[in-house]
Amino acid sequence: MARMQRLWMNLFDGWFQLRRRFPASLLDEMAVAIANGERGHKGEVCFAIESRLAPGTVLAGLDAEHRARQVFAQLHVWDTQHNSGVLFYVLMAEHRVVILADRGVAAVVTQVEWDAVRDRMLACFTRGEWRKGCLDAIAEAHALLARHFPGNDKDAPDELPDRPVIL
Repeated sequence: MARMQRLWMNLFDGWFQLRRRFPASLLDEMAVAIANGERGHKGEVCFAIESRLAPGTVLAGLDAEHRARQVFAQLHVWDTQHNSGVLFYVLMAEHRVVILADRGVAAVVTQVEWDAVRDRMLACFTRGEWRKGCLDAIAEAHALLARHFPGNDKDAPDELPDRPVIL
């Protein structure tokens, strides 16, 4: 996507609809879905939503993929006991979703599988089904993690926030 087009999107596209697309009730549902799903595996799911990027960062070349990597580090998704963190990063203005998995997950779940989850999520978003897109993607992530990181130590700490982080 051309830099000027991305700049335009970050200035004027649907970023201002953050609270309408992600109301507190949906954030609560997502937090419950993440917490409940993590009881069935040793993985950690983190969800971050950003309405838009600052114009200067877009002009400097920062894109959704690189921003997701920054958020991955900022939220310590890489710092889980089993290297089993997964980040969902949504950049609303550019209609982008990036799913990043820590090295333990990346060793057993292919990027093709994560891309399929992302594509289904984006298809829901395109239809205006924000709730369905988020909750289905969270459920799919839990299914993948349960297959490769089964079980869960009931006394293990919850290492990442369950409630989606608004950046």
